Amino acid sequence: MLCQSCGERPATVHLTKIMNHEKTEFHLCEVCAKNVGNELGIIFEPSFNFQNFIAGLLEGDLDLYQQPNSNQEIFCKNCGLTFSDFTNSGLLGCGDCYQYFQTSLEPLLKKVHGSVRHNGKVPKRTGGKVRVRKEIEDLRAELQQSISREDYERAAFLRDEIRRLETEL
Repeated sequence: MLCQSCGERPATVHLTKIMNHEKTEFHLCEVCAKNVGNELGIIFEPSFNFQNFIAGLLEGDLDLYQQPNSNQEIFCKNCGLTFSDFTNSGLLGCGDCYQYFQTSLEPLLKKVHGSVRHNGKVPKRTGGKVRVRKEIEDLRAELQQSISREDYERAAFLRDEIRRLETEL
């Protein structure tokens, strides 16, 4: 794939810009990426290090990612990684770290991805069921809100819709 800007060199930098829920992709060569990066205040290095990127994000707004009780260091009981270790390396030690550091990771995930839920692609074979399950989950949340607002007509409609979708699974 050639650079979208100059059309001469191979595209080695792939940027995705998401603004107002609209996704735009840019495929640039290293030279054009540096030019675009300079305009946007982004420094592109050929030896990009994801761990340094995460650590840099954490550095900027460190107070947002602190554990609620900063007197006691939170650590993963499975692998022993502390949150301080994560902020220095940008790497989690194991899958359980997500649970132990959840309150501190959520603001970071929202900052990087715009959400704490996966909104990306799903496999085509299971995609239909995944979509239906997500829709049921969303409808259940809306059902709870309707009940708390005492909007029982809407709640009954949502209940019936959930039952209908559950038959599709």
